[in-house]
Amino acid sequence: MVASTLVVRVARKAKEARDICSFELVATENGTLPAFSAGSHVDVHLLGGLVRQYSLCNDPSETHRYAIAVLRDPASRGGSLAMHDVVKEGDTLTISAPKNHFTLAHDAKTSLLLAGGIGITPILCMAERLAKLGDEFTLHYTARARDRMAFIDRVQRSSFADKVVLHFDDGAAEQRLDINAVLSGAKTGTHLYVCGPKGFMDAVLNSARAHGWPEAQLHWEFFAADITARAGDRPFEVQIASSGHVIDVPADQTVVQALLRAGVDVMVSCEQGVCGTCVTRVLHGEVDHRDVYFTSEEQERNDQFTPCCSRAKSSRLVLDL
Repeated sequence: MVASTLVVRVARKAKEARDICSFELVATENGTLPAFSAGSHVDVHLLGGLVRQYSLCNDPSETHRYAIAVLRDPASRGGSLAMHDVVKEGDTLTISAPKNHFTLAHDAKTSLLLAGGIGITPILCMAERLAKLGDEFTLHYTARARDRMAFIDRVQRSSFADKVVLHFDDGAAEQRLDINAVLSGAKTGTHLYVCGPKGFMDAVLNSARAHGWPEAQLHWEFFAADITARAGDRPFEVQIASSGHVIDVPADQTVVQALLRAGVDVMVSCEQGVCGTCVTRVLHGEVDHRDVYFTSEEQERNDQFTPCCSRAKSSRLVLDL
């Protein structure tokens, strides 16, 4: 049985591009680490109780290390700044075992990989896996400038370099990524994988849906979401099914905050509706989904939600707690 958390040592920290550092994590006893698959991430526990998710970007066949890369985000809530400014080579970190909510569909006829900036981390791992399997794919990698492209040398030296198209926002107009053209020109049955800044991903997914791509062929992973209060937010109630206890959720509090105030502990991690750690079953009531974790079909089922950010459309939600 794989342990829920692991202690690893930072064997190497290196600058990969402007504002991007990579970290090589190894077992503290120089042993092996749990296996992972392309698209996996680990939760990294930092000082102050911060927990952040970072995609693994090394070869899944490697068992001696995990590699992650972190963008220094000026709007950081503390995670990326801690990784860049505090964590150093030789330090130990507590991480989760690998998790994968962004898996490859190995029955796909062909795959289209779109990476925006730091979104290359899971996408690169996927490309290397597909290349090893001999599967058909194309990778479009875009960034604001060449010096902001992490792992560009690794990509260009790879066995699949001829399947990669690079795009630079500060380059000539003809080489910039034309999302509509790329998506409209894809073969029938292609599976799309996209990762990067939220605006980039929204543009890609909105375009794919506008072009009639089936939801089952759309795969994505958000690093963060925009969690803000809305003018129309109103109070509601949540009921604990096991006890019948009813808890008020004020308009300016999340369900997790209200539950904690009432002594009900729910495991959380990202607190942005990204990672799925806090997913809770809903037995009754209508959910106001504000996560980026569930697909639209999963949200329509109305049987689970992310209490770290989602709310209620009905006056009460009955939770399987």
